[in-house]
Amino acid sequence: MWFVLAACLIGLSGAIGDPGCATCTGWKNDVLNVHLVPHSHDDVGWLKTVDQYYYGSNTDKQNAGVQYILDSVVSQLLHDPRKRYVQVETAFFWKWWKEQGDHLRHQVKQLVSNGQIELLGGGWVMNDEAVTHYQATIDQFTWGFRRLNDTFGACGAPRAGWQIDPFGHSRETASIMAGLGFDGLFFGRLDFADKAQRLKDKTAELVWRGSPKNLGKPAELFTHVLFNHYSPPPGFCFDLLCDDEPFIDDKHSPDYNVDKRVKEFVNFAKKQASHYRTNNIIMTMGQDFNYQDANTWYKNMDKLIKYVNEKNSDMNVFYSTPTCYLRAVNSANLTYTTKEDDFFPYPSDEHSYWTGYFSSRPTLKQFARQGNNFLQVCKQLYALADLGPEDWADLTAMREAVAMMQHHDAITGTEQQHVAEDYAWRLTRGFDECHFATQAALTKLITKDSSNQPALNFESCTQLNISQCATSETSEKFVVLIFNPLSRSVTHHVRIPVATSSYKIFDASGTEIKAQMVPVPEALLRLPGRSSPAKQELVFRAESLPPLGYKAYYIQKLAGQTMLAYSEKGPERFTLKNKRVQVNFDEETGHLSEVVVDGVRQAVDQSFYYYEGSVGDNEEAKNRSSGAYIFRPASEAIKVAKQAKAITFKGPIVQEMQQHFSPWVSQVVRLYEDDTQHLELEWLVGPIPIEDGKGKEVVSRLDIQWDTNGVFFTDANGREMISRQRRANLTEPVAGNYYPVTTAAILEEGEQVLAILPDRAQGGSSLRDGELELMVHRRLLKDDAFGVSEPLNETAFGEGLVARGRHIVVLGDRRLKAEQRRLAQQHNVMRPWLLFAPTDLTAKQFSKSYKTSYSGLSAPLPPNVHLLTLEPWKGRSLLLRLEHLQNKDDDPQLSKPVTVSLKNLFSAFDVLSVKETSLGGNRWVENVQRMNWPVESNEIELDEKAPEELGDDFQVTLTPMQIRTFIIEVVMKQLTE
Repeated sequence: MWFVLAACLIGLSGAIGDPGCATCTGWKNDVLNVHLVPHSHDDVGWLKTVDQYYYGSNTDKQNAGVQYILDSVVSQLLHDPRKRYVQVETAFFWKWWKEQGDHLRHQVKQLVSNGQIELLGGGWVMNDEAVTHYQATIDQFTWGFRRLNDTFGACGAPRAGWQIDPFGHSRETASIMAGLGFDGLFFGRLDFADKAQRLKDKTAELVWRGSPKNLGKPAELFTHVLFNHYSPPPGFCFDLLCDDEPFIDDKHSPDYNVDKRVKEFVNFAKKQASHYRTNNIIMTMGQDFNYQDANTWYKNMDKLIKYVNEKNSDMNVFYSTPTCYLRAVNSANLTYTTKEDDFFPYPSDEHSYWTGYFSSRPTLKQFARQGNNFLQVCKQLYALADLGPEDWADLTAMREAVAMMQHHDAITGTEQQHVAEDYAWRLTRGFDECHFATQAALTKLITKDSSNQPALNFESCTQLNISQCATSETSEKFVVLIFNPLSRSVTHHVRIPVATSSYKIFDASGTEIKAQMVPVPEALLRLPGRSSPAKQELVFRAESLPPLGYKAYYIQKLAGQTMLAYSEKGPERFTLKNKRVQVNFDEETGHLSEVVVDGVRQAVDQSFYYYEGSVGDNEEAKNRSSGAYIFRPASEAIKVAKQAKAITFKGPIVQEMQQHFSPWVSQVVRLYEDDTQHLELEWLVGPIPIEDGKGKEVVSRLDIQWDTNGVFFTDANGREMISRQRRANLTEPVAGNYYPVTTAAILEEGEQVLAILPDRAQGGSSLRDGELELMVHRRLLKDDAFGVSEPLNETAFGEGLVARGRHIVVLGDRRLKAEQRRLAQQHNVMRPWLLFAPTDLTAKQFSKSYKTSYSGLSAPLPPNVHLLTLEPWKGRSLLLRLEHLQNKDDDPQLSKPVTVSLKNLFSAFDVLSVKETSLGGNRWVENVQRMNWPVESNEIELDEKAPEELGDDFQVTLTPMQIRTFIIEVVMKQLTE
């Protein structure tokens, strides 16, 4: 089938000033220009669910209805072409847009075209920046852009970031937004002391270097710290939700207040202007869920503009937008200071460090990670199998559910409990919908044309993390299809819950392979809500899973036999080992004590601790409670148990020690039989006891006794690593040294490296040299009074929430720094996806009837290249992203630029044409002309480059840490047996 691309390319936008898009005017020379920016910050879920916020229901929680905001604002804008408004969250806008008639849609398009509505940010949501993975962040922007581009064309392309509410800001955000083609970023939350100093020094406008060592200038982003968070000046909120005094301009009224109000505003504007360097300031005129009656805002702003301008010849107040503000500031041709790290942690005062949300709601964080994993599988299969438009809605449901999870009050765990449950419901529904597309794709790929066998009915077992799967537990014979979403071949150890103790397993070639049975830990068998007869897990090694492809394994239950791993007795039960690694445990305590890698010994202790959460009245900073946002321990870390009961199981594939620390903390330490270098620590924590009236925040801590000089490393949203220096003399020395760990935390000593790779975002730190801890669970009994209005006390099945998760621990030399990102991808981010289907066929019949292996690539990509995105796009073209995985200094070979030919890259289709876009897929890369912001220091080597010619083979060159995005036109190849 030939795909037609012409129609889908129409509307991809160019640079600012495209024909048909409004230009910015209004500022003047030699006066203070006050850019009034009308906006409403509309959380896509927080105290109310998404639908409750949209429709305005559940008013006991909050008086907020987004549909009324948009109705009211549009009505006002249509009556006055001077008025402007900023719209940010595409999820809400799209829901509203679908309900409008053609006439109003035409009017709104005109409002966007003439600049009265500025589409800012443009993501599906305003994403969090601490605990989101960069892949999911890029996806949520891309989907928001897609809706805006389809609707408004060139004028719908956002030109600036608007991250006014996230609780701290990551350096990767700057890199991503620069890649999106943004000219600047606005935000409100940063360290209160840092903000005060920046305002004092007039450095609240800066150039943020998103990738100083790798991408250079293309990843730089002009950044503006808002003066008044995102609120209007004190006393100038004119919303129905506010009680500030309106303008009363009847001179005969005893309440006449124009002179007083003008003076108050002018004084505030001049105060704000004294902290910035140009004669332009941005004044945010809005707050949370404002403008349900926009007339009250605009009527008073009209008077504000009129009377301030009449009475002050040195001031020019006018309706504006953030993009127009950027253009005005840029025209001043100043030079700016730079920043090369991030804005974490974020304290709002000396006792309130917003580092608790790095770990809040750990099960929701893991579900979000799992959702992104499956979304990539679903998109890839859709593209490779050439599914038609009938499956589009199924894929869209998952796209939007995963995108919504990236919201700064969703994945963060800072929403109310009923809202968290709504997010989980939406993501569950997304899984269900996308499963239909996955089933349709696999049916096309696995079925042989000559076969008369019925389609296999595959299901995803999303509760494998608690050893539960109906198909594997009840079927006499079943197939496990393992899909590898990575663009390189990987080997994966598969663990399947089963109810009996003996099975045969046949690989894709029909050869029987070795397997092992391991008992499910006792603590997991007692898990509240677990409903499974499985008391064992069937373990086998899936060798060389093909890139962007699958292998199918046939599994048959045997009667009257056993293959359980034996329980090790005596001193050997305190040792696990394979060809490269030996793990030793203390015989008295049962705790990890030593790791030997390739003959190099390191003393390593690992155990669980908890901090008691502070409890206060929250009236003063020193009385702040630990809560959903805030981590504020009331004690030093307390060890959960000095001794762990331990039982060891060993077999031909895996050796593991099952540790029992307490009735609410247990762990399995695993070492697989081959030459893998990593340990797997699978922890189970909860229900956290609260009978003593104290909330607890639980950490897993490793102590390797290295001299690390207070330095450790954490990742920025799964991409580049950032060096952290432990800070002294803090009022909150523990919380103030916590940082978000999305995929990796690292310690170094000399040439040795220790890395911990979590399966979800967690807070972490190195509070003493040689120690590295990650917070795995929190349960608190007091709210921290930052708005969520309920304690973080999650329950499930009538008990405190139980969380189960996995840390990959790797110890080695400096080569590990080049390897850790691939390990994190393979084990925790883009894991092979298991799909199960019962069958009545024999193993031979199965291998004759179905294609038991498949790869969507003609050959694996180089080890330093990752296929980040492959998904159906417009007109059935495909969106493709490739990224370079290495830093410039990781490895002598892997850190070099690498060239990939797209011409014959895929086995499923031929590539006919390739055109590069910006990172968000909505602007042709040759049309992206970002503003230039001179800096005081010009040590960055890498500069902006013109787009390269791809040639007949569509050769793409990637430099370290570079991501490139393309729309490709393809023709499908005939599926052959």
